[in-house]
Amino acid sequence: MTTPPLAEHAPDSAGPLAGIALRLAATGLFACMSLCVRLASFEAPVGQIVFWRSAVALVPIVIYLMILGRFPAALATRNPLGHLRRSAFGCAAMFFSFLCLASLPLALATALGFLAPLVAIPFAMIFLKERPAPLVIGAAGLGFAGIGLMLAPAFNGPAPDITTLVGIAAGLACAITTASAKVEIKRLTASEPAGTIAFYFALVCALAGLATAPFGWSDASGTTLLWLAGAGLCGGLAHIAMTEALARAPVSTLAPFEYTAMIWAMGFDLAVFALVPSPLGLAGAAVVVAAAALIAFAPGWRPARTPATQRMTP
Repeated sequence: MTTPPLAEHAPDSAGPLAGIALRLAATGLFACMSLCVRLASFEAPVGQIVFWRSAVALVPIVIYLMILGRFPAALATRNPLGHLRRSAFGCAAMFFSFLCLASLPLALATALGFLAPLVAIPFAMIFLKERPAPLVIGAAGLGFAGIGLMLAPAFNGPAPDITTLVGIAAGLACAITTASAKVEIKRLTASEPAGTIAFYFALVCALAGLATAPFGWSDASGTTLLWLAGAGLCGGLAHIAMTEALARAPVSTLAPFEYTAMIWAMGFDLAVFALVPSPLGLAGAAVVVAAAALIAFAPGWRPARTPATQRMTP
């Protein structure tokens, strides 16, 4: 899930190439975060991963806000209940996202992440009164057909692959809760700086992850501890890179480079786990990504072109 950037910037037309480079770096860092989450999930439960991902990410976020001269001013808020609602949906999305990453290969989990803008369409129509073109509605239907293709391999054999089914269900739940979080973000940005939204989101997620400790955390040490800390560090640095990219190039220029996430995910699956997606699963992932790309660039789709409307990555 992509949280809003840490500070408001006007795009700098003088540095689009730097913005593209930073956007590519952010995508790579988010992919590294996903890899760390999957590796940590072999030993640590999801709640423990959520805590480390959020708590460690607070460090680079706070340092960055201090460099901008917006800390502790960024802690001031006029809408605490709005932050609570946004963080509740976002935290649920993070839990579901990490459960998805623990259950599926990175490529399929990443493809499911692109469902968020598809699910956001009916949410935007109902809650934000937006009216997408029929082409966009059709693209959303195409994306869900891609999920059907991704599900097909789980039913091969005498019994369904329960782990895959859990991962798919978690990915769908992540998309729904992410869409709900986007509605709250849209409302919050009318009165709250993006840095304030990002800070409180990370804080609430860290507290929610900590609350799962009585239910059993692993005695993380060695490489598992490294993966847990790496997830938070990569996630925090990815948000900073995203912010600086948006300071240098328009959202519309940067958006296509988001889809390089699939290249990273498939590369990690092959290099780290020696996994190649099944032909049907790979075809379904391609359909989902293509549908998300069509919605992002379709002329009839007019969401608010702010960073908060992008695909959200935990």
